[in-house]
Amino acid sequence: MNTLQKFLLFNNALAMGEDALKKQRHDDGLWHGRLSSSAVSTAVAAFALETAVLHKNRFAREERDLVDAAVKWLADHQNRDGGWGDTTASPSNLSATLLARAALRCRPESPEAADALLNSSDWLTCNINGFSPSAIRKGVLDFYGKDRTFSVPILTMCALSGQLGESDSQWRNIPQLPFELAAFPQRIFKWLRLPVVSYAIPALIAVGLVRFRNGGKSLWPLSFLRRLVTPLVLRKLSRMQPENGGFLEATPLTGFVTMCLASAGFAEHPAVTKGLQFLTTNIREDGSWPITTNLSLWVTALAVKALDINKEMPREERVKLAALIKQHQTARIHPFTLARPGGWSWTDCSGGVPDADDTAGALIALSILQPDNCDSSVLAGLEWLLRIQNRNGGIPTFCRGWGLLPFDQSCPDISAHALRAFMCWRDKVSPHMHKRIQRAIGRIKTYLLKSRRQFGSWRPLWFGDQQHPKQQNPVYGTGMVLKALKTNSKNPPAMISDAVEFLLSAQNPDGGWGGAAKLPSNLECTGIAVDALAGFPEAERQVLRGATFIAERITAVADSMPKPSPIGLYFASLWYEEQLYPLLFTLPALRAVVSSIKESTTDGG
Repeated sequence: MNTLQKFLLFNNALAMGEDALKKQRHDDGLWHGRLSSSAVSTAVAAFALETAVLHKNRFAREERDLVDAAVKWLADHQNRDGGWGDTTASPSNLSATLLARAALRCRPESPEAADALLNSSDWLTCNINGFSPSAIRKGVLDFYGKDRTFSVPILTMCALSGQLGESDSQWRNIPQLPFELAAFPQRIFKWLRLPVVSYAIPALIAVGLVRFRNGGKSLWPLSFLRRLVTPLVLRKLSRMQPENGGFLEATPLTGFVTMCLASAGFAEHPAVTKGLQFLTTNIREDGSWPITTNLSLWVTALAVKALDINKEMPREERVKLAALIKQHQTARIHPFTLARPGGWSWTDCSGGVPDADDTAGALIALSILQPDNCDSSVLAGLEWLLRIQNRNGGIPTFCRGWGLLPFDQSCPDISAHALRAFMCWRDKVSPHMHKRIQRAIGRIKTYLLKSRRQFGSWRPLWFGDQQHPKQQNPVYGTGMVLKALKTNSKNPPAMISDAVEFLLSAQNPDGGWGGAAKLPSNLECTGIAVDALAGFPEAERQVLRGATFIAERITAVADSMPKPSPIGLYFASLWYEEQLYPLLFTLPALRAVVSSIKESTTDGG
């Protein structure tokens, strides 16, 4: 294929992808995307509905019908090996399998559920040497280690479903979460060494309560203290719950809180009622639930970067979209994490929490939509990012200073994203703000230099590859960092050259990239790698091969959306697919390659 043929292929794929992406925009002006259905979400939501109805001592046909539909969905989407994965394209794992079994036990009389339970017993026997309480406890705790964010809720649901035995002694298999610590002011949580991540305080309270109230005797002083602070922590949980009832818009988190409060004797608590409302509202027609409601603000910011906005949108429409993004900026201290005003969440729903990745994405999108409008909204966003920077120079997800558990530490991909946001606006702010941003940029670069891993790569936090032995995705992490570094000439040359060499070494024979070398190629990782490598002369041949991989797969589906891959991670390592990711991650890459060919042709002519 000669240069002209490649150009025509790339340009055609770019046009087709842009057209498909524009059609996905909703009437409200945002892109909402569509997340994959989740076995974990479906199992937890169904079990929460069943548990709450039982403890409320009422017959609720609507909830029972929803549970029936969920049980059928789980039985229909069991993997051939007898287990369940996070998505229907995911390999079986212990968490999803145990939670699905708990939900199926709600309907043991169903032939479909009975068969699925039998098959899943075989999977557990093969993978954790059985399904005894001791095997389940050891398997779960070994997998999650010191992080109790997800392990204790899983074991709690196993106990509530009878998988850990039928007597009260089953609760001894479950570590007691110190829910009494939630009574302290939230601003000192980072000093308390909590066994859960910052965004899981509602689970700390609810799961800790059900273990305490069902788990038998404990030391008198501690037991007295826990009874004393119970009303206080319940009030705190209520303040953290959004109006629509969905904690973090996350079905698993909301489901765990709902079932645990109901099982702890608080079935009539308003938090349970609101949690049930959220769960019943978000079920899909096929009986499943996604991992979270949507990623509307995140995918909208990515769509702005993926499209040629100046070409595709009139000025008036760009102004409207910018105003819409600003409309969803947090305007008050957030009750969940005590984050200051000025940040953005991943969603336009009320349960979202401001975070650094989405704040950086919104700031970059605003710089594209209105590059000269450095208004109070932009300044507040920049201030929010500056304040969240950790002492080591890196940028965490939700809260500054939380550092015990991985999901609260500084991470390279979010730090690189913040770096790009700062560089978009640093020359359009006051001299004082410019100096602060320059210091922050320097500290981020120092952090990135120190956080490099083997062969000059970086590992992201919220993205991975299911095929990787450790579920990591250094291609995504390195691509995000390289994209940020190459826009600024004042970087250590070795840091950039090593990143380029690493990405080149990870390319597959088919021209695409997976999460690491020799892993199956997918559109998302290939788009990230091509976009990052575009413009480096030493990578020209590999970039063209990668662009060919992308273009052939976009044009092959014609008017359909390319198939997504489960590279996203949500709420303690749960995999998800997002329908828009293939286009959002590949269109910038194709545009960079098309522009490069145009420039080289012009220069040559």
